[in-house]
Amino acid sequence: MNKIFLGILSIILIVLVFGAGIYFNNEIYSFFGGINKNIEDFKKTEIGNLINQVGNEVLNPSPLKVNNPFKNVVLTSEKVFLETNIQRNINGFLPLSRNAVLDKSALAKANDMFKNQYFEHNSPSGVSPAELVKSFGYNYIVTGENLILGNFDSEYKLVEAWMNSPGHRANILNKRYTEVGIAVVKGTYNGQTTWIGVQEFGLPLSACTKPDIDLKNQIDILKVKIDNLSLQIEQKKQEIDSISSNAKKFNMLAKEYNDLIREYENLANQIKILITKYNNEVSIFNNCVAGSN
Repeated sequence: MNKIFLGILSIILIVLVFGAGIYFNNEIYSFFGGINKNIEDFKKTEIGNLINQVGNEVLNPSPLKVNNPFKNVVLTSEKVFLETNIQRNINGFLPLSRNAVLDKSALAKANDMFKNQYFEHNSPSGVSPAELVKSFGYNYIVTGENLILGNFDSEYKLVEAWMNSPGHRANILNKRYTEVGIAVVKGTYNGQTTWIGVQEFGLPLSACTKPDIDLKNQIDILKVKIDNLSLQIEQKKQEIDSISSNAKKFNMLAKEYNDLIREYENLANQIKILITKYNNEVSIFNNCVAGSN
């Protein structure tokens, strides 16, 4: 009788253990299904991309020639700068700052046109206005060039001629520009004594704050860690799948699995915070570059 009782008891215990194994296994599957969805959702979290059109906005209206007889006057870049800002003020725009690098670019352009006897935005060697300012170390978001050749009674008259030309006027009154370099040089062009005026406008790249590169590097490092964790979680799931009725081993693997899950979720939360911060910086930079801020 006792043997029969013990046998029945053993069967009951086996069933209970095996049933518990099935129960816990189903719980793990259910839990894994939830965390697996979280993993897939996290993988869809995108890191913002920097706008790739920086420096593509270049405004160069056709060079302007004014046929006036030579006048024995002296024109200065300082007064042309003053008259330029007067026109911006009259039309409701903020004044431009004088930029030394753009000044050097403008002077180099004026001298080169006299030296090589051309009056175009691109030099005979193919150097464009954008390439010119870059060669002097000016990194820009927007740039533009105004050219004028002729003789004038004053700096006011020179700027007035630009203002009477729609393309040059648009450059002078462009709300995106914050800086300008100016040169006015007297020389000989096609055998005639004349003046050449050059304006090099710009919005420097430094006007838009770039996203923190250290923040991006930190995100990249953490993403490698979380990818490795994801692989470990999948491997641990496969180990759990291979267990049938070994409750002790199952519980050990389940604990290891849960530890990995907690580590993954903590890391994922950290990265999400960093990505949100970085994406906000990217958005601010892109809007600044695009002129939509």
